[in-house]
Amino acid sequence: MFSVAIVEDEKISADLLQKYLTRYAEEKNVTFSIEVFKNAIIFLDNYKTKYDIVFMDIGMPHMDGMEAAARLREIDQTVILIFVTNMSQFAVKGYEVDAMSFIVKPVAYPNVALKLQKAISRLENNKEREILIRTQDGVIFIDTASLKYIEVSNHRLIYHTKSGDYEGYGTLKKVEEQLFDKHFVRCNSCYLVNLKFVSKVSGWIAVVGGNELQISHPKKKTFLGALNKYVGGGI
Repeated sequence: MFSVAIVEDEKISADLLQKYLTRYAEEKNVTFSIEVFKNAIIFLDNYKTKYDIVFMDIGMPHMDGMEAAARLREIDQTVILIFVTNMSQFAVKGYEVDAMSFIVKPVAYPNVALKLQKAISRLENNKEREILIRTQDGVIFIDTASLKYIEVSNHRLIYHTKSGDYEGYGTLKKVEEQLFDKHFVRCNSCYLVNLKFVSKVSGWIAVVGGNELQISHPKKKTFLGALNKYVGGGI
């Protein structure tokens, strides 16, 4: 099931989007949980990172869709954002807030179906890259593409990501097994590194996402070999 939010002040437009979502769900055998918000303030006031897709009207009173999208990105960097607008000249600004696409009013079903297909494809690809971590507050999913490295500290695992650090439970060995096919390699017994974020190696130091990590003697050969293979023999 995919969770969808429609942020639209015009009831006719909101109802039409819901109708098209229902039609798409029946045709493609998928399920949507849909919530409608009549303005961006209500939508953002008690926002929870549970939505997969947000349809956002740009021309709304009180707070327009562009401002709302900017605030949304401060609290949720991964939700798929699709603008719905009758002001196509402003739609290009959507890329500033990482909008996936935009739909110009009047909304037509083929266009909505096309955007939904693209959004669902992206969501399914993202699910394959996610890793579940157990924290003090419950469980969260992290996109491995944004995960720079994992550190063992005081019997806890610290997941260093592009959007911040998360502390979880478990063992580095178990996480290493989960990520064995995603280019994660240990540079010492305390760090499991995403080779994508290695920008420099100098002596016994690897720079990973801007942080200097120690390379241990037992791990150096394997780490450098994996890095060399990852970058195509360029080091």
